[in-house]
Amino acid sequence: MDRLLVSLQLTDSAFPSGFYTLSHGLEGFAQAGAVDAGSLPALLHDLLRHGVGPADATALALAHRAATAEDWETVAAVDRRLYATKLNREMRQAATRTGRQLLDLAAEVFGADGIARHLRAVTDRRVPGTQAVAAGVVYAASGVPARQAVASDLFAFCASFAGAALRLRLTDHRRAQSLLREAAPVIVETTHAALTRELADLGATTFAADVMSARHERAEARLFAT
Repeated sequence: MDRLLVSLQLTDSAFPSGFYTLSHGLEGFAQAGAVDAGSLPALLHDLLRHGVGPADATALALAHRAATAEDWETVAAVDRRLYATKLNREMRQAATRTGRQLLDLAAEVFGADGIARHLRAVTDRRVPGTQAVAAGVVYAASGVPARQAVASDLFAFCASFAGAALRLRLTDHRRAQSLLREAAPVIVETTHAALTRELADLGATTFAADVMSARHERAEARLFAT
């Protein structure tokens, strides 16, 4: 039961991880007029399958496995590789800002040795401190199984995406709940795929999202950090 409560706490929108500042590229699509209420679910599913899944979810699974085995060299390797796959400055900054915030708070709330160790590595600038790897370490230190950890983090991404869609007026509260429900089978699919990948497989293939993010960096007005 305690492991379930950890997952619920970490995925709660009230948990101050910094996700509320991110649109995960959605604002860039909205600024370009490339997404509307009808195409919103397809965009979310594509980001899960081809972006978050092969990159962040895979990194979380690999970091969880390594942290459980206390293989901190592999944790560091996963962190560096994930950071290197993020092509745009704002995506890299968002990943490390939310990662460091998660580790700092989790070290205080959960107090596990593994979390504190990874936080020191990040603070000493030996590793970048990406959010997905930080989450993998936190979940592993809290005894949450890898599959549950990956699925939980993917749901947190979807909930954050839906929240951004609300603030960008691409959906309403009722349709946002349908958006989350429709994403459930894709989360299951993406979780399974992430758990089967190795370090060499880590990396996203979302070229349109990268272009939109690059444009977003230079936008005159922005509501979100990404």
